[in-house]
Amino acid sequence: MAFEDEWAAAKGAAAMRLNGVPADQGRWSPGVDLSVKQDHLGAIGHAAYELHGRLARDGNHARMDSAEGATALSAHGFRTGSALATVQETWGFQLRTLLHAVAHISNHLDYSVASHAKDDVEIAASLSVSKISEYFT
Repeated sequence: MAFEDEWAAAKGAAAMRLNGVPADQGRWSPGVDLSVKQDHLGAIGHAAYELHGRLARDGNHARMDSAEGATALSAHGFRTGSALATVQETWGFQLRTLLHAVAHISNHLDYSVASHAKDDVEIAASLSVSKISEYFT
């Protein structure tokens, strides 16, 4: 088969795959928006909070040993000393970035759960007031 024929067949298969519904729809159903339950958000937020604690505690356990090793290697003329220092600095930067991201997720999900709970209370109160209002007219 020529390249052009293979390419045309591949494009046709891709178009069918992109323009159709998958055979195994799993939990997806047409017309349904993304939904999540507050207890799921709370569980994810709590897991992010716990992950943040573990990362903050365990993420730097080799920092001092790495810095000392880098200094000792450099003092003895080994080029791996500066490489180890670079690795240690990069790890510190990436760890801080990850800690900020996990904290952001945890805080955002905690805020979302609290905000949605407040919204639910306000909606329930407004619905009960509107029911009462019907009897005054």
